[in-house]
Amino acid sequence: MRLPHGRHFGYCTNVHPASSWPELRRVLDGPVRAVRQRVAARENPFGLGLWLSCETAESLGEPGALEELKSWLRANGSYVFTLNGFPHGKFHGEAVKENIYRPDWTTRARLDYTVRLFELLAGLLPADVVCGSISTLPGSFKGFGLDDSAEALIFRNLAECAVQIDRRRDRHGRDLVLGLEPEPLGWFENTAETLDFFKKFFARPDTPRCAREVIGVTCDACHLAVEFEDAADALAAWHDAGIRLAKIHFSSALRLRPGAAALAALRHFDEPVYLHQVIARDASGHLRRWHDLPEALAAAENLPPLAHGGEWRVHFHVPLHAAPAPPLLDTRENLAGIFDFLARHPALGPHLEMETYTWAVLPEPLRATAVEEQIAAEYAWTLAQLRQRGLSA
Repeated sequence: MRLPHGRHFGYCTNVHPASSWPELRRVLDGPVRAVRQRVAARENPFGLGLWLSCETAESLGEPGALEELKSWLRANGSYVFTLNGFPHGKFHGEAVKENIYRPDWTTRARLDYTVRLFELLAGLLPADVVCGSISTLPGSFKGFGLDDSAEALIFRNLAECAVQIDRRRDRHGRDLVLGLEPEPLGWFENTAETLDFFKKFFARPDTPRCAREVIGVTCDACHLAVEFEDAADALAAWHDAGIRLAKIHFSSALRLRPGAAALAALRHFDEPVYLHQVIARDASGHLRRWHDLPEALAAAENLPPLAHGGEWRVHFHVPLHAAPAPPLLDTRENLAGIFDFLARHPALGPHLEMETYTWAVLPEPLRATAVEEQIAAEYAWTLAQLRQRGLSA
């Protein structure tokens, strides 16, 4: 939906299983339409952040497919302003884990997929929406064991992507931007690593001048919270460094003080589909990282009960509108800093998106209603936060 200061707000459809165009069409006719009916007034078109898998993106290039999608959007009072280009293939129903990073930005496959998404996005943007964004992974995954030469490949592919985006900006007369999304154990995962990555990328002689305009950062509140970072401080640091803010994901992570009861409750979130990186901070501020939740839980079994201490944060997107049952906690307080930052900087953050993609794997108490009801509740909570700061009517 359209907000003051030229901003757009919606939810990401990666919550719905749809890795082909026929599946996406069923999602649009089912849960997306149901969510729209619950939360959007007819006079305010319903903004969407579409997730298009590689297969879906290719099939939308077939004769008539893109026009069919555009026709659906018009008929249902909806529009697309952003795409999720992070998951390349299937994202539901089977183990994804670190494969979410494959293919990464060391490969031509990731470049080609992203360029195809920009071609589709340029064709989907309504005439009066001048800017379109796409989120993508932060280069690669630290767990792949890549050496420093991998970064040169990442930079080279991003440089080519910048040229391709810029050509489509000229051809379609639209402002287009790619947002790399820092994530725990990504090639860059926190504020300092993001600053370092972009400093090196922008300084390379083979990086085109247009790169600063068309390649920036996607801020995911959950990811920064897992890193024990203040989201508003990260946004300010990136902005001061001249890194463009492509979009912001409103999301919340699990947090806990790892006593026996909290660890027992946490086991209900150990599921086989998604990667749930864990970062622990002890009383001295030292951080310890685990690749996935099972490893962290196994490590906790070997710690004396009184030695747990500190706090754990888990990369598990939990509902914005409903806190997990105690003794588990969430990181919604980190979102307050983002809302306040947006209020102070009306020219920044044009694209705002809710991204709780984990509904299907949440423990039963947190998914007691249909997914469209839960998404509608997230809209109500988020819009209330925006209204408190004059960011929504």
